[in-house]
Amino acid sequence: MKSLKLIGLAFGASIALSSAAFAQDVTIAVAGPMTGTESAFGRQMKNGAEMAVADINAAGGVNGKKLALNVEDDACDPKQARSVAEKIAGAKIPFVAGHYCSSSSIPASEAYADGNVLEITPASTNPLFTERKLWNVARVCGRDDQQGLIAAQYIAKNFKGKNIAILNDKTTYGKGLADETKKALNKAGVTEKMYESYNKGDKDFNAIVSRLKRDNIDLVYVGGYHQESGLILRQMRDQGLKTILMAGDALADKEYASITGPAGEGTLFTFGPDPREKPTAKKIVDAFKAKNIDPEGYTLYTYAAMQVWSQAAKKAGTTDPKKVMEAMKAGKWDTVIGPIEYDAKGDIKQLDYVVYKWDAKGGYAQIKGNGT
Repeated sequence: MKSLKLIGLAFGASIALSSAAFAQDVTIAVAGPMTGTESAFGRQMKNGAEMAVADINAAGGVNGKKLALNVEDDACDPKQARSVAEKIAGAKIPFVAGHYCSSSSIPASEAYADGNVLEITPASTNPLFTERKLWNVARVCGRDDQQGLIAAQYIAKNFKGKNIAILNDKTTYGKGLADETKKALNKAGVTEKMYESYNKGDKDFNAIVSRLKRDNIDLVYVGGYHQESGLILRQMRDQGLKTILMAGDALADKEYASITGPAGEGTLFTFGPDPREKPTAKKIVDAFKAKNIDPEGYTLYTYAAMQVWSQAAKKAGTTDPKKVMEAMKAGKWDTVIGPIEYDAKGDIKQLDYVVYKWDAKGGYAQIKGNGT
């Protein structure tokens, strides 16, 4: 009886110790579209965050504590993103890697600022995210005024004298990117023949495609996401148009090819230099591939966001968000996507955009020499 009591006490003590150890973990978060039309990118973010947390913990954690990951779904909906941000702030989580859609990151960042949460977005490219003088925002990706400029340079050089159309999906990301591309194109002396908008979630683009056909459009630039871009491309081909489709970084997922099939060959898009090709990424890329995960798109950007935060927290000796942000902006950080330094706004200094082309086999590769 006594031995059973001792065993029970020992078991209770072990539970108490493990609970105490668990309570000392530092919970951080990743937030993005885990469901909905952009869930392919949510999966990228989740994969990157999970691998980063596992690797950081294997290396000893942060300031002597292990990390625990909280995954939140905003479905790329601004109201849901705000709700997620308030939940994360209420839980006193010091850091979130998120969100994906700019229309989510921007309202969420305000709740994070009020709730003392540091936010690094792996993917939101709208300039407004870092232009509001908030203390708590940063990104590991570029901006649409950089991305739009590269797209415009490519179009001006390679489609000189051709008929250009610009479409946008009215979202913060899509319209912002289309407008930056239009601005840069117009500055380069190119005037688009057609500028039109549609609604995110639309399925039928035959009216727009008919206008493209009527105006003999050679290249259509789409400011929007991969689902609608893929449908526009298919419906152009159904009407016999050979028009080239070009878009932004929202095409950086193989789900685009699953929508278009072989017809997607020749589609162009802008994105940062592929981090999978960097020597610094080889070990991590191999680890992903061992799990049958292709770390494409924003997978490694999310991993990099986690690296920046963890390194800055170690440098600051604390996970206090304001002190970590001060360390982030004062330092230079080695990440899977290369070295990162920040300006006062929270934008990175190093990233350039390049142009990619989809092939008939459902893959994409950078156009050598950037194509510009």
